[in-house]
Amino acid sequence: MAASYVSVPRDLTKVKSKVIFNLTKRQIICFSVAALIGVPSFFLIKSVAEINVAVMGMMVVMMPIFFFAMYEKNGRPLEVYLGHFIEAVFIRPKKRPYRTDNYYAALHRCAAAKEEVEEIVRASVEE
Repeated sequence: MAASYVSVPRDLTKVKSKVIFNLTKRQIICFSVAALIGVPSFFLIKSVAEINVAVMGMMVVMMPIFFFAMYEKNGRPLEVYLGHFIEAVFIRPKKRPYRTDNYYAALHRCAAAKEEVEEIVRASVEE
């Protein structure tokens, strides 16, 4: 009798639950959206161009959606990486100098604010 071995991943957080046809829920949703967009685009392009052009157009429309379904790096999907990229390139400032908050300077600011508040209170009491 031959023994059969099954490989078990060491990190179980990377295991995704499969729903249908060994696909995750995310992949099924993305493939459905790609089909809902790609098939009508094929027929629209086919009505004005040859079938070869229509097939290539459908592939161009569907491939980015397939990429959203399949791409994952370090446990993060593509839209997370795109969000980080957009934030780093377009939203945040280009030059971000390193600034420290000196503890003693913070204590000095706190003491100065406290003195200012006490002066305001004294002035309002004297009136």
